[in-house]
Amino acid sequence: MKAFIIKRLFYGILVLLGVVTVVFMLFSILPGDPARMMAGQRADEETLNAIRKEMGLDKPVWKQYLNFLNDLSPVGFYSANDFGNNFKNDESSERKGVQLVEISKTTIALKWPWLRTSWQSKRPVFDLLTEALPKTMLLAFVSIVFAMFAGLSIGVVVAVINRLWLDRLVLIITVFGMSLPSFFAAILVAWIFAFLLADFTGLNMFGSLFSVDHYGNGSYLELKNLILPAFTLGIRPLAIVTELTRTSIREVLAQDYIRTARAKGLSAPAVILKHAMRNALNPVVTAVSGWFASLLAGAVFVEYVFDWKGIGVVIVDALEKFDLPVLMGSVLLIAVMLIIINIFVDIVYGLLDPRIRIT
Repeated sequence: MKAFIIKRLFYGILVLLGVVTVVFMLFSILPGDPARMMAGQRADEETLNAIRKEMGLDKPVWKQYLNFLNDLSPVGFYSANDFGNNFKNDESSERKGVQLVEISKTTIALKWPWLRTSWQSKRPVFDLLTEALPKTMLLAFVSIVFAMFAGLSIGVVVAVINRLWLDRLVLIITVFGMSLPSFFAAILVAWIFAFLLADFTGLNMFGSLFSVDHYGNGSYLELKNLILPAFTLGIRPLAIVTELTRTSIREVLAQDYIRTARAKGLSAPAVILKHAMRNALNPVVTAVSGWFASLLAGAVFVEYVFDWKGIGVVIVDALEKFDLPVLMGSVLLIAVMLIIINIFVDIVYGLLDPRIRIT
């Protein structure tokens, strides 16, 4: 089992390295000058060169890439002066680490990964992400809970009723839900429930978890702003859970042990809840575990449309402002969470089914 876990962790690190490399290279070849965007269109060349030097943009791309990997790695290589100037190990310092050994004026340090500082706001990228991440996590969690409860209920009802017209209707709806792009679904849901039906729903088209009191009393919690983005983000997993539940329940209800349970005089709810659901949930749990990770990435479009102040809004703002550290930190955070969840699911599968460990 240890070899299986080590192998999955190694694969995860390779995937993470690939994500960082692809995003960094794509961003490097895009047209645009971050120094020009920071200094303005009327800035002189001397000012632009000073900004480029400060941000490390005056170096070749391959050297910028190696420096970025060096900052992300828990083990870094620095000159003695750079290490002494940057690693203070106090509360005010962004970079914390300890010196392991010094070889030929090169310090090898054990440190916390550093996501650098935003080029635009001058704030640490880690602080920006820790502010936005809880809102994205809340949105993804509420969406998957909604999809689970609604999808299981609809799937069980459709499987038990077993009517051809109802099967076809649910199939059409689920296929539409699975194929509906998130950004289009967000615009459609916002237009219907927050514009056309705003007088009946009382929902806002835009808004985050906290709203600002215009009378100077600070911010206050406004959970109703969570309803539309959570519903929108949950449409696709809802469709998948509904279809998987319907199919699985049908297959399980045709098994011999279900006929035996019915022959013993058990009621229909007891047969479904105690016997059928237990075995029918395996493919549903598999889908949900994967979809929860995907929702973190898919929330980008939904958050931007509804102005939900999560990781999605941070990524879009970073793209508009050509803010590479924030963009790289956001993508890296999502990739790490995807990898961690997938590794956790692989380990659970390996514990449940030893045959998976040999793959």
